[in-house]
Amino acid sequence: MTAYDTDYGLWLTEQIERLKTHQWEQLDVDNLIEELEQLNKSNKRELYSYLVVVLSHLLKWQYQPQMRSGSWRGSISNGRKRIGRLFKDQPSLKPYVAEILVEAYAEACEWASEETGIPSAFFPPECLYTVEQILAVDFLPDDLGDRE
Repeated sequence: MTAYDTDYGLWLTEQIERLKTHQWEQLDVDNLIEELEQLNKSNKRELYSYLVVVLSHLLKWQYQPQMRSGSWRGSISNGRKRIGRLFKDQPSLKPYVAEILVEAYAEACEWASEETGIPSAFFPPECLYTVEQILAVDFLPDDLGDRE
């Protein structure tokens, strides 16, 4: 059994020190690879989660204009800021938004439906917003007015 199995913090400290001192032969390569892969997956899950929050609140903003609140605006803004921080730390995540948009939008429709009482089938099957709009600091959709 290794420190990886018994004391993750100790194991991590050891691996960092071994990397800093170029002790290549003493690195726990298999577990380091696993940890790095998990870190990348975690960042992608975090991006997905923030994207769902932003999309669900954009839908609520658009489809329930009478219920708009500072809380919704704050959630949209906060989600965008957190996505921006992820992109700052890991710019290679930017193209991933387009890859996950369909799935994130479907989940956002379900969430918006649960919170608004609007049937999820009422929301358009494809995302109404471009990636640029979703991430833009100042974009909020107009209400539907007489369009529906």
